Amino acid sequence: QVELAESGGGLVQAGGSLRLSCAASGSIFLINAMGWYRQVQGKQRELVAGITSGGSTNFADSVKGRFTISRDNAKNTVYLQMNSLKPEDTGVYYCKAEGDQLLPSGGLLGYDAWGQGTQVTVSS
Repeated sequence: QVELAESGGGLVQAGGSLRLSCAASGSIFLINAMGWYRQVQGKQRELVAGITSGGSTNFADSVKGRFTISRDNAKNTVYLQMNSLKPEDTGVYYCKAEGDQLLPSGGLLGYDAWGQGTQVTVSS
């Protein structure tokens, strides 16, 4: 089983910054892609930023130039640096990781894990 633990959310004024962290733990054999998603009440969860094991990144158009995503493979951790925050960035941010987990039998099984979510609120 793979678990994700997020931290770093909170309340910030418009123009401010926050840094989210997400650490993966458990029977991890490999982590391929990691990413951050945002969900606003009444709307679908949407991708904010993603990063592959090789370091390739992609961002939602709304956050390009303001957010950066990075990962520390040695720590199985992904970060989202959010600058120049706007009220429309408000939402619950979820971390996601995809990869292979090691089974007790020694085999591998693909996983798709989500964190519990962390609230980000940007006041105007």
